[in-house]
Amino acid sequence: MARFDKLEIQNSSGGNDEEVRIARDDGDWLAQADQQRRVGHYESALRLYSRALEDDKALVVGWLGQIQMLVQLEEYPEAELWARKALELFPNNGDLLAGRAQAIIRLGDQKQAILLCDGSLKQSGQSAYRWMVRGEVQLAIQQTADEHCFAKAMQADRDWLVPLESALINLHYGAASKGLRLALKAAEASPDSHYTWLIVGRCQTELGFRANAIKSFKRCLELNPGHIDAERALTRVTQRGWSLSGFVRGLFSKDDQ
Repeated sequence: MARFDKLEIQNSSGGNDEEVRIARDDGDWLAQADQQRRVGHYESALRLYSRALEDDKALVVGWLGQIQMLVQLEEYPEAELWARKALELFPNNGDLLAGRAQAIIRLGDQKQAILLCDGSLKQSGQSAYRWMVRGEVQLAIQQTADEHCFAKAMQADRDWLVPLESALINLHYGAASKGLRLALKAAEASPDSHYTWLIVGRCQTELGFRANAIKSFKRCLELNPGHIDAERALTRVTQRGWSLSGFVRGLFSKDDQ
């Protein structure tokens, strides 16, 4: 827990110096966090959301971004902790309730996650994220409304990041076929994003679609030559006698390079 004791006010030192320099020069920490998030650099995005809160602790999007990045990094207890801290400042905020629900469902507490998720949707306004978490809860409890929820999320926000992060949720629960459909929607909406093709390839790998996975990883490398995880994935998937067992979990780091 020490790593996260003062997350919302931690210094950005210790991260990628170039990323921090660019962000400091630009002055827009949230914009830089969003950029890092869109290429799968979740550690960097976490630091930048945290830096934004140093300047203004009233930024709900900064708190929410921290929670979401901690979930992506599989730091679920910390995500739940910071969701509770954020809700102390912004009681009954719908997105923050959804963030706590996501952390808690990953920790295995289905009953509380359902209550929080229901509560988030009862708050005023709507957001794609609330519906994404609703979809995740449906997957976790093995109900059938998950696809409807992810569709509602995409209706609420046309940003390609919505289907991409929805695909990652599906991958987490072993629903690679559903994840692939969502990842392909993201790739269609943002064909020049190398990270979308990496996730498409991950889904195809899980499903055993070897030839398609090779194409996807090659496309990722065309857009971002030297991408470490794409190179590693391509090498593994082209090897004779490659095995799907444990492939994705053992291959991809939490903060794709």
